[in-house]
Amino acid sequence: MKRAVTILSIVALALMLGTSAVSTACGPAKPAAVKNIDVVVCLDTSNSMDGLIGSAKMKLWDIVNDLAKIKPTPNLRVALYSYGNDGYDAKIGWVRKEVDLTTDLDAIYQKLTGLTTNGGTEYVARVCRDAIVQQKWSEDKQALKLIFVCGNEPASQDPEVKLKAVAESATGKGIIINPIYCGGVNDSDAQDWKQFAAFSGGRFASIDQNRGTVAIATPMDKELASLSEKISTTYLCYGEMGREKAANQVAQDANAKQLSLAAAATRGTSKGGGLYRNSEWDLVDRCKEDPKFDVRKVADKDLPENMRKMKPDERVAYVKKKAAEREDIKKKIAELSKKREAYVKEQMKKNPSKADKAFDAALRATLREQAQTKGINIPD
Repeated sequence: MKRAVTILSIVALALMLGTSAVSTACGPAKPAAVKNIDVVVCLDTSNSMDGLIGSAKMKLWDIVNDLAKIKPTPNLRVALYSYGNDGYDAKIGWVRKEVDLTTDLDAIYQKLTGLTTNGGTEYVARVCRDAIVQQKWSEDKQALKLIFVCGNEPASQDPEVKLKAVAESATGKGIIINPIYCGGVNDSDAQDWKQFAAFSGGRFASIDQNRGTVAIATPMDKELASLSEKISTTYLCYGEMGREKAANQVAQDANAKQLSLAAAATRGTSKGGGLYRNSEWDLVDRCKEDPKFDVRKVADKDLPENMRKMKPDERVAYVKKKAAEREDIKKKIAELSKKREAYVKEQMKKNPSKADKAFDAALRATLREQAQTKGINIPD
């Protein structure tokens, strides 16, 4: 009898353990891993490339907004190079690094809006090589690492640095180079760009840099531009770089608005999204990102002027107030952005002829295609 009871006890225990194991296995799924995306954009700034630079200024925020649709929100870093400008140092092949890989999208936009064109010999291989060597690319094997290089002259001009060697270097580091030729797909100068894409496993695209930018004005643009400016008032700068970064944020609001209401609107959408992060200088983002961060312990000199006389607990309450204001504005931005996106899609259906020749269309199509290889889905 005792033996039977013992056996039954063992069976019961095994069932309990089995049930527990099943329960654990069938419990809530682990949250999806956040993806790392590094993108370096290399723009030709020789005399004939004003259209390309204008397109990049107009469309940067649209590209960011595409990436912001990824769930969970990825870790996006962007770097910017320019090349082919006679005003640059000839000793290094007329290449200039504008910004290293960064999450600071305002820094990218600041440099982008400051680009000018001037003469030029365009060393495509050189600028790509510098981007590969100089940047601290993600070491995550599943990271999406891309270079987009844009220009309109033969890509093989560099007498020292060769396309094939650069492509092999990129491939060895898991970086994909995507050449974008500003001209006709059947131009003789396009052949080098196609070959470069073949060497690097990238995607070749040809665009019409002068007539290819499709910027559609919408009834939502004015309000979105206004909300973009309003959300900037919820930022509370701190630390050594705080005031400079806050001033740059406002300056880039003005740059986008000066370009067009559409550009200001898409910037507003970005500022309301998950990729616009400024925890390095903004107290609201810092407290959200780091729950252990104690605003009460920040030195008075490192606070915004209006917070310096506040008592420690008053600081906490003020940051929470600004965080709530920001969330409210973000909700309004999200609602308007959905309406704007639907409106733009409808207009594009009516006038689709130029869309496939636009600078941003080339980048966005390539991003979608290559993101899939890393298990990253960018919704339409």
